[in-house]
Amino acid sequence: MMKPEILRDLRHNLIVNLSDGAFFGFALGFASFVTIIPLFVSQMTDSAILIGLIPAIHSVGWQLPQLMTADRVAKQTRFKPMVLRMTIQERLPFLGLAVIAWFLPQMKNQTALLITFGLLIWQGLGGGLTAGAWQSMIGKIIPGDRRGTFYGAQSSAANLLASLSAVLAGFILASLAGPVDFSLCFFLAFISMGISWLFLAQTREAATPIPEYIGESTNFWNRIGDILDRDRNFRWFIVARLLSQLAVMGFAFYSVYVVNQKGAGEIHVGWMTGIFLGTQIIANPIMGWLGDHWSHGRIMEIGCIAAALSSILACWAPSTAWFYLVFILAGIANVGVWTIALAMILEFGTEAERPAYVGMGNTFVAPMTILAPFLAGWLADTAGYQIAFIATGIAGLVTAAVLHWLVKDPRSISISNTVNGD
Repeated sequence: MMKPEILRDLRHNLIVNLSDGAFFGFALGFASFVTIIPLFVSQMTDSAILIGLIPAIHSVGWQLPQLMTADRVAKQTRFKPMVLRMTIQERLPFLGLAVIAWFLPQMKNQTALLITFGLLIWQGLGGGLTAGAWQSMIGKIIPGDRRGTFYGAQSSAANLLASLSAVLAGFILASLAGPVDFSLCFFLAFISMGISWLFLAQTREAATPIPEYIGESTNFWNRIGDILDRDRNFRWFIVARLLSQLAVMGFAFYSVYVVNQKGAGEIHVGWMTGIFLGTQIIANPIMGWLGDHWSHGRIMEIGCIAAALSSILACWAPSTAWFYLVFILAGIANVGVWTIALAMILEFGTEAERPAYVGMGNTFVAPMTILAPFLAGWLADTAGYQIAFIATGIAGLVTAAVLHWLVKDPRSISISNTVNGD
């Protein structure tokens, strides 16, 4: 049964946290890890490896620290104060990027590059240090049957505003000369991050007692081992999440392939990128709602099948026109692999165990998150893009099979245990 204080504050918490996500997305449109920041870094180096590491640093930085902070998160009576403190570390670096962009003409490229990557690592790790407490807070203030809908709506709002700010960033870069262009983009990202923080700070969260068994760190790490030993279902979920990184690894090469191999122009790539983002705007709330009312595992499975179909179609597509469908399927896959997976993690274990599950569910996936792009790049360089797409498609089908036959819906297990008095 929903706690009275959760029900009382639910509408308020939904509004402020959706607004937080929307302005967070607005900020990332001005400082995209896929477009704007790589373009900025390309002014300092032509190294494809360094430029390609930018989105990986962001993703791995978000995933890697979560298990390391899980013990501290588990000892909080309220998660919000920790969230507000730690999230400053993922927002402040954008101001640093604005300063570097402004002084770039007077700096040596090597020095500017070193500081820029230092800021990107700081930003990524700041997100990871925040993520465990933030997910635990969301799990606490949003009821289980609405988390998928919340995550979907928040991601949709973030993608929508990111699309708008990305267009504004394009106008800024096209209209203004350096160093004002990139400096203004990063400063606007920082201001948007500040507005996002103000909404986040309005979250209402009641204090809850710390469970008696949460004590020494050694005890916490023993419990991590106990969870892995007894929760076979969660172990298979981790396997599925690891494989899912391989199921989307070829997506990064779609634009290069359709231009170099299929002769598409930049305008086509722009439309395809818009369709990719637009698909996620629509699919996030729909798939989140379906996950809440049916099964997050089955929706994640559908996302992996969409990933496989996208990759296979990219390999087979006889003309550029087919790539519009390729990007639609990729957008659906992205929602299944990321948004739905985050909602599903919160369904494992008890409320007291949630920080441990959240930490494991993300940190254990980090090595594959950074390995997958390198593997796809190696396959593309040595055997061709089509082989990379085929490997991606196979990984999508294998992931879907693991989810279908080996991962059970955690909610159904919980209900069964309750009925049986376990």
